[in-house]
Amino acid sequence: MTFQEINERIHALASQKGGQGVSFKFAFPSGIIVVNSDGTVTNENVDADCTIASTEENFTALLKGELNPMMAVMTGKVKISGDMSVAMKLQNLL
Repeated sequence: MTFQEINERIHALASQKGGQGVSFKFAFPSGIIVVNSDGTVTNENVDADCTIASTEENFTALLKGELNPMMAVMTGKVKISGDMSVAMKLQNLL
């Protein structure tokens, strides 16, 4: 998936599932997507409770279930910074 396709997917999921009470930042080489605690989505580089950094390719593999999230973190394909307990809530969004 391209950054634009990922952006559209996250917008759709966030509007469908609503706010999670925490904010997530997805950092890709092509841009940033922030899901605010109220479920709104922006591409502005604002602070978030948890930041997930990955390539578009690895993130796509995660979404499709082709890449195990724990292995992705352990092998450095996905980097998480900020509140790790917030990262666990990511399952509810995706």
